[in-house]
Amino acid sequence: MQLRTFPLAVAAVLLSVLSAAADPAEYAIKEAETPPPKALDKSIGDLLGKKSIQFLDAKGELVCELWFRKEVPANATSQQLKNGITFQEVAETTLLGVVQFARQVTDYRKQKIKPGAYTLRLGFQPSDGDHMGTAPYKEFCLLVPAEDDRKPGPLDSPKDLQERSTKATGGSHPGGLLLWPEKDPGEAPKLFSREGGCWVVAMRLPASAKNEKGLLILGLTLVGTSPAA
Repeated sequence: MQLRTFPLAVAAVLLSVLSAAADPAEYAIKEAETPPPKALDKSIGDLLGKKSIQFLDAKGELVCELWFRKEVPANATSQQLKNGITFQEVAETTLLGVVQFARQVTDYRKQKIKPGAYTLRLGFQPSDGDHMGTAPYKEFCLLVPAEDDRKPGPLDSPKDLQERSTKATGGSHPGGLLLWPEKDPGEAPKLFSREGGCWVVAMRLPASAKNEKGLLILGLTLVGTSPAA
């Protein structure tokens, strides 16, 4: 009797495990033409594209909405622009876009971020012992509350950006969303599930240097935290 029922019990357990594995938390994105947040300075809003990306949870409820620059300024050669530039050709503190959170979320360091509008500026994680093993990549979008970022140009220094970004967390550490290296997703933004429970939106951003045009592929982590958090 036991020999006959044991395989059925094992099968039931395996089916339960496989069902759980095949049913992860689901998210979706869609494009919209929502005006940028009113909290933004007009000089920043004028740099943003007409289309936004809405990030939705499994119930179809809005988690956040993103607007990106029409064109990202770069320090790149003609060949780099032709091949597709990386964030290494973009100056640190450069404005990349804006996000508006519809509810409280957590950043990559598991810090709480309140609902509201924030600018997204390029920041590089310091290469020191304090940050070793905390992230697979050093590139981040640092969050700055819209009321504390009124001009679109680069900030005075990376330190200035880090200090402003602490206002997004209310603590001593900047608020950041990990930038994930992604392949060209094509014309429309795409959403990917990545290792460590990360959900990443990937899209093309037009870029330019010395009146020449190119593309920057952005992969922004919207859900997911550091294993060291």
